[in-house]
Formats: sequence, C-alpha cells, structure tokens
Amino acid sequence: MKLQLPKITRTTLALYAGASGDHNPMHIDLDVAKSAGMDDVFAHGMLSMAYLGRLLTANVPQERIRSYSVRFTSITPLYAEPTATALVTKVEDGLTHLDLTMELADGTVTLKGSAVIEGELAA
Repeated sequence: MKLQLPKITRTTLALYAGASGDHNPMHIDLDVAKSAGMDDVFAHGMLSMAYLGRLLTANVPQERIRSYSVRFTSITPLYAEPTATALVTKVEDGLTHLDLTMELADGTVTLKGSAVIEGELAA
C-alpha cells in the first residue's frame, strides 16, 4: 500500500513546533540551519515519523495497530513530498507484519520502519 503525503512547508514546521513545543531552531530558523551547514531548515524527526504513521491510520483503525517503530535514514527536507509505502512481510497468528518506508521523489529513503497490525489489510 502507498500513500502520497502532503508537502512539508515552513507553515507545517511552524504548526508542528507550536503544537509539540519543539522549537529547535534547526527546524524553524534559516540562519541557524545555514550556520550548521544546511541549505535550509528541515522536518522534525517526530513530524516525519507522524507522516509515515499516516499510512497506517489511513488504512487501519488505530485500535488494530499493535506496534510501530521507525529509524531515520536521512533528513526530510523542506518542500519534500514524501511517499509512504508498506509491504506485508508476514501474516501469522492473526497479525500482519509490515515493512514501512518513506521515500522522496528523488529516491532518497528518509525513514524505514515496521509495524504489526491485528488482522489483515483490506485488499
């Protein structure tokens, strides 16, 4: 299953910072990001994780999600339009195991993860 995610904008970052209380200047202050050698600000890790999680909650009722974990493989840059993908790796004992990825248009994988859901995915 795949899900095209919304573009990450400066407004997205500001709203996330306000809602989460995470005001790390690397994510919201261009001058700080540039002083650290970055071209621009970039998405918070937890924001990226939430974006990938939308793939699950868009396809499975939340109460069926038994586990969800990710590891970050690259930053998610500003204006990225990531695509989230889930691949079923195993169905056993009433649980479906998934490998998850979040990939950018240029092929960069920014997150890899896994999830276990109760039951099977709808076809």
